[in-house]
Amino acid sequence: MVEQSLLQGLVVKNTTKIVMLVMDGLGGLPMQPDGLTELETARTPNMDALAASGQCGLHEPIGPGITPGSGPSHLALFGYDPVECEIGRGVLEAVGIDFPLTPQDMAARGNFCTIDAQGNITDRRAGRIPTEVCQRLSAKLQAEVKIPGVQVFVEPVKEHRFVLVLRAADLDPALSETDPQMLGVPPLPVKPLEPAAERTAELVNEFIAQARRILANEHPANMVLLRGFAKHPTLSSMTERYGVKAAAIAAYPMYRGLAKLVGMTGLPSGNTVADEFTALEQNWADYDFFYLHVKKTDSYGEDGDFNHKVSIIEEVDQLLPRLMALKPDVVVITGDHSTPALLKSHSWHPVPLLLHSAVCRPDRTKTFGERACTEGSLGVFPAVNIMPLALANALRLTKFGA
Repeated sequence: MVEQSLLQGLVVKNTTKIVMLVMDGLGGLPMQPDGLTELETARTPNMDALAASGQCGLHEPIGPGITPGSGPSHLALFGYDPVECEIGRGVLEAVGIDFPLTPQDMAARGNFCTIDAQGNITDRRAGRIPTEVCQRLSAKLQAEVKIPGVQVFVEPVKEHRFVLVLRAADLDPALSETDPQMLGVPPLPVKPLEPAAERTAELVNEFIAQARRILANEHPANMVLLRGFAKHPTLSSMTERYGVKAAAIAAYPMYRGLAKLVGMTGLPSGNTVADEFTALEQNWADYDFFYLHVKKTDSYGEDGDFNHKVSIIEEVDQLLPRLMALKPDVVVITGDHSTPALLKSHSWHPVPLLLHSAVCRPDRTKTFGERACTEGSLGVFPAVNIMPLALANALRLTKFGA
């Protein structure tokens, strides 16, 4: 990993433009031992053409064998040490929906879920309920949950996801999560991970108990799961680190939230991938680093839906000429982590990466896929090294030493 102090001292001004296109959960696995991954199955002539004239490799978001969450893996993509700069998912969701967090606030990411008569989870995402239902249920919890001495905010995000914010003095986010990440078992109670968090754990468990009573007659969203307890962190901006004016295009609030925490401007866009490319075109003149995020590759991977994940990759490829028509100086195409449909979850597998610029050294890869990237000249490397490579290819770094 390139030391931040070293990198920051090498940054020089330039007018070049960098686009980082992130297909969430891009990495995959074959459904059968002799099969192809989702990316290898997808028809991607435009990405293949870039691979043939660019460089490919595989990145590890955290380290060998470590399965990353979306927050730390994105921080690594942006060049921040994900272990040193750990951010809870709750803060990312809250900032993503522009919730005005205060120093007294503790945020958590919530899922509406389904439990059976025995209290066991039958669907961790309540069938991905429509956002309109999430809005109604969030408002219901907001109005009816009462915890003495605590302000409770329940804000809808999208589909089954919401943000819980508790506002009170001396809240401690050192808490265990309630999502067991499996079906057929009950939600876990919140436990303090440090003695100072005992009172906070009691408050969160009280919220959960009240939420269960309030949602008892709802279907399919009759219970909640909470994780990613956190308070607002302080991070240096990408402008301070890299000298770039950065913008984020992401339909999903959590990713806008993460981008804002590192100083990016969140640009408005619609909900489709095509809408996101339109936002890129409309704002092209105003920024020199663009982060464009595609969510559904991850969603379908988590659902175990191999074919739909393939279709999203193909949709992105069909839109890629719109990006290249803007004549970006550097294009990075990758994912934040792997989400194989075979596993229905994030995984530790290294993530395919394609880097294209006028000054890159082309390797022998001819297609963009896991096997091809294994043979690429970039090899397998830490994700935090992507930004130095992008900056170098954008001619935004001077030499080190005399």
